[in-house]
Amino acid sequence: MNAPTAGHAVADLAPLPDTLIEPIVRAALAEDLGRAGDITSEACIPADARFAARFAARAGGVVAGTDCARLALAALDPTARLEALIADGSTVQPGTVIARAEANARAFLSAERVALNLMGRMSGIATLTAAYVAETAGTRARIIDTRKTTPGLRALEKYAVRCGGGANHRFGLDDAILIKDNHVAACGGVGPALVRAKARAGHMVKIEVEVDSLDQLAEALAHAPDVIMLDNFALDDLRRAVDLVAGRAVLEASGGVSLATVRAIAETGVDLISVGALTHSAPNFDIGLDAD
Repeated sequence: MNAPTAGHAVADLAPLPDTLIEPIVRAALAEDLGRAGDITSEACIPADARFAARFAARAGGVVAGTDCARLALAALDPTARLEALIADGSTVQPGTVIARAEANARAFLSAERVALNLMGRMSGIATLTAAYVAETAGTRARIIDTRKTTPGLRALEKYAVRCGGGANHRFGLDDAILIKDNHVAACGGVGPALVRAKARAGHMVKIEVEVDSLDQLAEALAHAPDVIMLDNFALDDLRRAVDLVAGRAVLEASGGVSLATVRAIAETGVDLISVGALTHSAPNFDIGLDAD
C-alpha cells in the first residue's frame, strides 16, 4: 500500500551526517540494552527470524528523525534495510506511512524503542516549530531556538527545529559571543561588557548583547553590536526599539513568547523571535510501529 501524499516540505534541508547521529543512537541503545541485552526478544524470537514493519504517524504534524531509526536498526543488524517514504521536514496526516523497514527480528525489536523515542522527540519539536512559523507568516520575523535543549541531543533537536521551518541560534558557548544580563552585571554595564567583548572577539565572531530597557538599548547602540536581544520588552517598547535601531543591528525578541503572543511580537518588526519552548516543552509526536 502506498503512503498518503505528504504536504509541504522544508526546502533545502541538509541532513545531519551519520557520523554525528550514530554516537547518540548507540548511547541510547546501550542505555536500553543494559548489562544483558534484550532478554525478552532473545527468549521469544528465533535467532534467524526476520521482521518487517512500517513506521506510521498517529497524528498530524511534521516528520523528523528517520535517519535515527535507520541507524538504530543498522547498529544491531548491519543487514537491516529502511526505506524512508516521507522526507524529514514534510507535513503528514494521521495514518501516513513514514518509512518501511526489514531486519533481523531480534535486532528490530531491540532497536524499536530507541528509534521511536528519537523520531517522536524530533518530530514533536518540528511540529511545534511549524506552528510558530505559521503564526508569523507574512512578517519579517524568523523563529529561532535557544540552548534550552536536552543534554546530549542538541544537534538532533536543533535539526528538528530546521525541519519545522525555524532557524538556529548559536549551538554552544563557543560559536558566538552572547552577553547576557549576568555578564552585564558582572562587567558593570552594557557598555563596558561590549568594549571588552570587541577587544577579545576574532574577526569571524559575532557579538550579541541582551538588554532589558530602552536605556540599555541606547547604550548598546553606541558600541555597534551585531545583534541585540530585547528581553521581555512590552509590545510598544519593541516597536520603539525597531524605530530607534533603524536597521543598525539585528533585533531579537525574547521572553514571554507563546503561540498566543508570537504574532503580535512579530508584527512589531523585529528580525528574530527566540522561543525556548521549541525544545524544552515540545510534546512527543506519536509514531506507531506495526508489522507489515
